[in-house]
Amino acid sequence: MDDPGTPPAVDALAGAAVDTAAPALRRLLDLLATGAAAEDFPELLAQARRQGACPAVLAELEEGIRQALQVHRRLRQHRRREAELTALFDTATDLAGSHELDTVLQAIVRRARLLLGTDTAYLTLPDPVAGDTYMRVTDGSVSPLFQHLRLSLGDGLGGLVAQRARPYATGDYRTDERFRHTGRIDAGVREEGLVAILGVPLLLGAVRPEGGHRVIGVLFAADRAPRVFAPEQVALLCSLAAHAAVALDTANALADTRAALAELNTANAELNTANTVIQAHAAAVQRAEQAHDRLTDLVLRGADLAELAAEVAALLGGEVAVYGAEGHPLSGLQGTPRRLTEAVERSRAEGRAVRHGDGWVHAVLAGQELLGSLVLRGPSGLDDADRRLFERAGVVTALLLLLRRSVAEAENRVRGELLTDLLSAPERDQAGLLARGRRLGVDLTRRHLLLVAEAEPDGRARLAGAAAQYLFGRRGRSGARGVSAEHGEAVVLLLPADEAGAPEQAAEAAAERLAHLAGQPVTVGAGQPAAGPLALAAAYAEGLRCVRALRVLGRAGQGASVESLGFLGVLLGDGHQVTGFVTRTLGPLLAYDARRGTELVHTLRAYFACGGSLTRAKDELHVHVNTVVQRLERVGRLLGSDWQEPERALELQLALRLQLLA
Repeated sequence: MDDPGTPPAVDALAGAAVDTAAPALRRLLDLLATGAAAEDFPELLAQARRQGACPAVLAELEEGIRQALQVHRRLRQHRRREAELTALFDTATDLAGSHELDTVLQAIVRRARLLLGTDTAYLTLPDPVAGDTYMRVTDGSVSPLFQHLRLSLGDGLGGLVAQRARPYATGDYRTDERFRHTGRIDAGVREEGLVAILGVPLLLGAVRPEGGHRVIGVLFAADRAPRVFAPEQVALLCSLAAHAAVALDTANALADTRAALAELNTANAELNTANTVIQAHAAAVQRAEQAHDRLTDLVLRGADLAELAAEVAALLGGEVAVYGAEGHPLSGLQGTPRRLTEAVERSRAEGRAVRHGDGWVHAVLAGQELLGSLVLRGPSGLDDADRRLFERAGVVTALLLLLRRSVAEAENRVRGELLTDLLSAPERDQAGLLARGRRLGVDLTRRHLLLVAEAEPDGRARLAGAAAQYLFGRRGRSGARGVSAEHGEAVVLLLPADEAGAPEQAAEAAAERLAHLAGQPVTVGAGQPAAGPLALAAAYAEGLRCVRALRVLGRAGQGASVESLGFLGVLLGDGHQVTGFVTRTLGPLLAYDARRGTELVHTLRAYFACGGSLTRAKDELHVHVNTVVQRLERVGRLLGSDWQEPERALELQLALRLQLLA
């Protein structure tokens, strides 16, 4: 008797699965195509068991269901991401198509609520006449008291955001003591039922006399249940706040222009100079609006950074380049300008474009996070309108970089699953792993350098995010990209070997950069470059042993390869790299003996064999004691003055013994 709660299609398929799993596996594809619920998939296996299917059929069907659920989950993630991007582009469309301030602000608040998936979103602006702050726009609010709240300056979470000019989030507003609570604000929040609140400032490029950015409002997203806001959600809300600030700034500029025009026309319509100023100012405002529409259109069309740089260059009459947070070029001019980092930090501190050499530099920010910089060369000077245009181009650049990074992170997660499967069971299905790699743009038959990075246990999540950020924007000459994934207690990075450099240098550079991005020490071990699933898995084991050795040696927070660990590398390396160790340790002496026909290596071996006695060594070598002294002085000049230190002497003696055996 079939289970009355089982779908008919599932019941029929389970009966077919008794003898063969093929019809059920084909039906899995139909379930995926029709968007069936995830609960329908396991029911196939349960029904097959009740029908008495053989173990082989059950195993095949179970594997098919597992893979189908993975595809189902990924399709659901892609649909969610598509919805977020659609909402973001709809916001840009609203901004481009409307010049009414209230309409623009309402669109921004509505999209903020949609993008972050919160119960409500709202925007507050200061009232210079009343000397307080009021609710300008709300979306999703049900409380009249909350919708008409007026806040004294410095009160509540919004007061903290405005004072510090940076985003703040609280998981429980009622118990958070970081900001000043008032009875009226708490009553409004309580009546609205809000618990978790995220607030970001609306910043203008102008600087206040007392220092810092000028805050012209606060954009909020809030939930009626406890919630932790992810960094990417904070960055997206900051981007929307930047658009709101631009809309307010443009509206104020237009209002000022109209007021100035009315005042001048009233004073004297015949003043040609005044008319010229008015016309020029109006033309500048119109040009700024047209430029903003053109830049917004680039976002709507899905343009890349190169198109954005070309558009800004055409608008300002110069050459424009986009650089990443590390100073490497992303589009436009090649090469990195001198002292670019200092100029970017100055622009970041002042909140506006700054002069740099024969051009201009503007820091590209998403909230407090530095995404890169925009560099303009050519114009010796920019008037206020052109500077504002250049700074608005930075907002659009930040949006494009965030979208680009979101896509790169999604791709890295998919490739990371391949890397995790490779390291977990490389021998199980090597051909399948190679095929998956080709589909994902990772050629596992090419030589790759595998780095193993470890941090403190409570910092592993930050390390995983830092690894993805470290790989973002790093594309080699061949176009190949690196991959990162969490595996075991470590984070693993897979880099094309011909573009990563020597293992030791690559590990040291990765340790330094990952520590900066993660805000904590990171230990990195490098395996030997390898190709193919089995060799890459062996390289991972070697890199992991290298990390363990660094910790035992008290060198946590550094990067190294087995070759750079001296004689420990011989013991830890896969296959024991004896030749490399001997060459690395005795190389200068071997080369000198080969060129000059001397016996420095033989002399050093005899010196150590005689317990460091010059007298016994000269008898062993059948030379005068002065000859032994002269040869050892030459050894010191070639190997360094520390060659007799205990640890160095141990490495030399081991290398001499291995060289003799070889």
